[in-house]
Amino acid sequence: MSVLRLKGVVWREGKHYVAQCLNVDVSSFGATKKQALVNLQEALELYFQDEDGVKLTPVERPELIPLAISRA
Repeated sequence: MSVLRLKGVVWREGKHYVAQCLNVDVSSFGATKKQALVNLQEALELYFQDEDGVKLTPVERPELIPLAISRA
């Protein structure tokens, strides 16, 4: 069994926490940060269970950058 080293991010959205893997398009949520991360772990295990030869997007030192856009 091989171990994949993945990176994720978690944030609060209303009453829930959202956890997202940055290397593949998988996310989950929970009532607490810990629950969101547990749910993400389970979602990732299910994702990789059915995927052969998955291409991971390399993520190195992600930063949180504030952005602003103008809306019409």
